[in-house]
Amino acid sequence: MNEILTDAFLPGLWAGYALAVPVGALAVLLVSVTARTSFRVGAFAALGVATADGLYALAAVAGGAALSRAVAPVAGPLRVLAAVLLLGMALRTAVRALRNRRTHNGPERDVLQRPARAYLAFLGLTLVNPWAVLYFSALVLAGGAGTPGSGVAGPAAFVTAVTLASVSWQLCLAAGGTVLGRALTGPRGRLVTSLLSAAVISALATGLLLRG
Repeated sequence: MNEILTDAFLPGLWAGYALAVPVGALAVLLVSVTARTSFRVGAFAALGVATADGLYALAAVAGGAALSRAVAPVAGPLRVLAAVLLLGMALRTAVRALRNRRTHNGPERDVLQRPARAYLAFLGLTLVNPWAVLYFSALVLAGGAGTPGSGVAGPAAFVTAVTLASVSWQLCLAAGGTVLGRALTGPRGRLVTSLLSAAVISALATGLLLRG
């Protein structure tokens, strides 16, 4: 149980927050929709994003489990490759945040007025982004989704933790739309959260290299 907690659930929380924290166009839309409608609508939109993140994590775990047996002989080089991929993602996140720090591209939409419609819209908008599946696949191939002897418990704990992390952060954004209005989605807020996410992803990559 302790191994599942430390090797699957906690890394899942870490990975989920690293993916969810940066305030991009979708997060700006989530806060904006909540500010214009209600927290209930924003909460359903947040659940749509979290559902997509959980599905991507599940897909990566399912594919990673099958691939792990085939790539066991080259696990070391793959761990290095995964770390390099994560570092590249962190660099891209930081560079884009610094490049766009003087802009504010929050989209405005007026069609998301009902909770069910907001859920489906944000689920679809998140699913069309391939960033999440690449991110989770890199972690799974590097062995970050459970211990080898944990069976389905480790991967299940990883996916659950990713979903919980995403839900909690997206609900915070929805609450931010209600309480803080546009403060979190301003240029400074987007810069800080993106740089924070880049730092967390870099820490994940460093941890993979140190484990190797």
